[in-house]
Amino acid sequence: MRLTDSERRALEALEEQERVFRRGAVVVSEHDARRELYVVQEGWLHSAVLLGNGNRQIMRFHFPGDIVGISVLAFGESAETVTAVTDATLCPFDRDRLAELFERHPRLSALIFTLAVADRVTLADRLASIGRTSARARVASLLCQIFARLRLLHDGARDDFAIPLTQEDIGDATGLTSVHVNRMMRGLVDDGIIERSGNNVRLIDERRLSREAGYMDRSRIDTSWLPPPK
Repeated sequence: MRLTDSERRALEALEEQERVFRRGAVVVSEHDARRELYVVQEGWLHSAVLLGNGNRQIMRFHFPGDIVGISVLAFGESAETVTAVTDATLCPFDRDRLAELFERHPRLSALIFTLAVADRVTLADRLASIGRTSARARVASLLCQIFARLRLLHDGARDDFAIPLTQEDIGDATGLTSVHVNRMMRGLVDDGIIERSGNNVRLIDERRLSREAGYMDRSRIDTSWLPPPK
């Protein structure tokens, strides 16, 4: 979708301020009462909830271009804890700024709504994977999701990326222990499906990885229905 100059300026206005967060820094804590949202300018983050048994469930990974903290629109507080996976640069803005954008640019509001729906569907896919598939399929599905997002960011069909996640991060996103994650990743390497070197992961047999994961690519969204720019 091609943005008008007015729409582009409206989005750029959300990025007037910058804050740098170091790797491991908590950006927002669960249940914090707040009005701020953030545009991710650089870096990776994740949103997680703390469970009653003390375990952590990572719900989402965030990449440049994402809006973080959107739950404050509905509840006035954060539903998740947002943590920097890498050093990250975020642009904070008050939710009133988003209300102004929605009023002046209905097509952008429809686009943000569509992206939120796509995020919900992707999350539902992963929850179904966690609840009803094998450990190997869960790890494979998460890798497929991450690669799809990174390809959009880099505008190309690359088959290798640096993935700065620990085995604990992957385990908390898939409901597995770190030991189990290591075993599943090693199995994917031994079977010639991926290659690993440090944080770098290369897809060797993407078709097989997708098949084992039961993966549905949700990275492309339909914007044909959006209203015309105002």
